[in-house]
Amino acid sequence: MTIFCSHCHRPLQAEMSCLPRRAKQAPTASRPFRSTKSASKARRDQINAELQALRSLLPISAQEKERLSYLHTMALVCLWLRGAQLFPPGLAPPAGPALGTELLSLLPGFLLVLSADGKLVYISENVAQVLGLSMVELLAQGDTVFDILEGRTGEDVHKKLLLAQAEPGREVTFVSEMRTSKAFRLQHGGNRVVAVCGRFVALRWPPSPSTTAFLALCTPIVQSPTEGEAASQDDVFQSMHLLDMTFIDVTESVTYHLGYHREELVCQSWYSLLHPEDADLAAAQHRAVGESLEAGTAAGTAVLRVLRKDRGWAWLRVWARRDGGCITCACRCLR
Repeated sequence: MTIFCSHCHRPLQAEMSCLPRRAKQAPTASRPFRSTKSASKARRDQINAELQALRSLLPISAQEKERLSYLHTMALVCLWLRGAQLFPPGLAPPAGPALGTELLSLLPGFLLVLSADGKLVYISENVAQVLGLSMVELLAQGDTVFDILEGRTGEDVHKKLLLAQAEPGREVTFVSEMRTSKAFRLQHGGNRVVAVCGRFVALRWPPSPSTTAFLALCTPIVQSPTEGEAASQDDVFQSMHLLDMTFIDVTESVTYHLGYHREELVCQSWYSLLHPEDADLAAAQHRAVGESLEAGTAAGTAVLRVLRKDRGWAWLRVWARRDGGCITCACRCLR
C-alpha cells in the first residue's frame, strides 16, 4: 500500500522535501548564549580597572606602581591583607619610610614576618641590600618563605617553624640560601647564605594561628667558595670519618677554626659536635652520602652549627662525599 502526501499527493517514498521543516530551536535557559568578543573585552576592561584601583591603594611610590605587573599587584595586595589581619589598626608595624632608612641601615640584615603557615607578611625594604632584589621582586618568587629559599632546605625549615609554633617564644635559627638577583649571582658567584633567627609571638589574646606571627631577623653570612674554587689550608679544614661519622682524621687547621687539636677529635662522633637543631639536616646529608653508590660522589652541601672548644657555636658549610668505606668532609667556617 502506497502512502501519498496530503500536500502534493506524491508517494512519500519519492519525495520528502514537501514536509514542513522544523523551526530553528530557540535558545533556552539550559542553552545560554555564547560569549561574544565584545562581552569578553568588557570583562577584561572591568578586571583591568579593578586592578588599577587596587594598585593605586598600595603604599608604595608612584614610580614603583608603574613597574608593577598584574601578578606583582596581586602579590602585594595579598601581602598587605595578611598584614592587616595580623596587625589591625593601632597595632600595624611601621612600613617603608616610616621605619626609617637610617634605622634599617644599622641592622645586620633585614626583617621578616611570617604567618603561622609560612606566608610572607612583611619584608623590610633593606632586603635589596642583602639579596639584590626589592620586596616587590622577591614576592614574584612566591608568597611563602619556602618560595624564596634555594635548595632542599624547605623540609628542615618547615620542621623548625613547627617547633617554634609549638613553643611560642622559643627562638629558632635556620640557615639557607635565599634567591638573589642575576646581577648578584654574577658578582658573588651564587645565592646569598642567610641565617634566619626568630620566634613566634602572640599579637593578641587568646593566641591562635590567625593572631600569631613569626618575627625574625635575617642576617647574611659570608659566601662560601664554590666547589671549583681553590681554598688554602687556612680557609678550609678537612675531616675523614667512618660510615657512622666517627672521626678518623682531621687536618691541623681545625685548631684555628674550632680550637680542638687533632687528637681530641679522633674517635669522637661528628654528631657530638652538632647543634641539636641541626641534627636532622646533618642526618639527611649523612644518609645521602651513605646511599651514594659511586665513590667520590658529592651529596650537596649543608650549613651546620658545631660546638667550638670555647663552648661557642661556629657556622660551617660542609661538603661531604663518600670514598669507599669512608666519608670525607670539607668544612669552611662562616662568619
